[in-house]
Amino acid sequence: MGRMTGKVAFVTGAGRGQGRSHAVHLADEGADLVIVDIGEDIDTNSYPLATAADLDETARLVEKSGRRVIAAQVDVRDRVGLKGVLDDAVADLGGLDVVVANAGICPLGNDIPVQGFVDAFDVDFVGVVNSVHVALPHLKPGGAIVVTGSVAGLVPQTGINGQGGMQGAGGDGYGLAKKMIRDYTKSLALTLGPSRIRVNAVHPTNVDTDMLHNSAMYKTFRPDLPEPTREDAELTFPFMQAMPVPYIDASDISHAVVYLASDESRYVTGQQLFVDAGASLKLGL
Repeated sequence: MGRMTGKVAFVTGAGRGQGRSHAVHLADEGADLVIVDIGEDIDTNSYPLATAADLDETARLVEKSGRRVIAAQVDVRDRVGLKGVLDDAVADLGGLDVVVANAGICPLGNDIPVQGFVDAFDVDFVGVVNSVHVALPHLKPGGAIVVTGSVAGLVPQTGINGQGGMQGAGGDGYGLAKKMIRDYTKSLALTLGPSRIRVNAVHPTNVDTDMLHNSAMYKTFRPDLPEPTREDAELTFPFMQAMPVPYIDASDISHAVVYLASDESRYVTGQQLFVDAGASLKLGL
């Protein structure tokens, strides 16, 4: 405990899922938090996104850990809005040490229009770039940037074990964004190395969150069924991993995020950390 004492962390997509888990784990280790989420749905994304009430609940959980938190409803595609929120929060909290660029969507399905490609790419890559770049002026030596990637997003669009891959325009946008994150984080790590600011990406496999548990994702894993249920999809979820598990918990990713955000990883930069039960090995990544 206390690995993040005295630090301030900025977490995007913090309304629920991995983002909420990261925020709470960082707070439990002593960090004060700036948390943001869009707080509303995006039309091309078939499953509901986090609400303003979800973000409020994350803030409550952070405060339960005894830490300070500033929460704001803002879209990561809005760089001007992000900058305003972060600049004000840094002034209030006294600095910034960590960025966790986590916000993401995955609009799957062959019925998704071209706008789904735009939305997925803009949230999953442009949103990451916006979040990191508005934070850079505040980061000092010892700072850390952690970006959420994806094992599935790194798989060629020809498919995941014959299951159809990341389907449709939205899936293509998601996949391109995650592939570009890999190169972006490596390049940025080299650029920021002389400033002693670290940049790493974490690539999860299936995670037990709303991004996985929705009808579009179930159809991706069970294209043989017209309306697959969670139980149907869970029969094929384990095919992704070398270990016989259907998915991992958000907390499994958070443990890696805390490590990469803390001084324990002070010489770890430019890494692509797969927290994936062996999925990257099985998929040849």
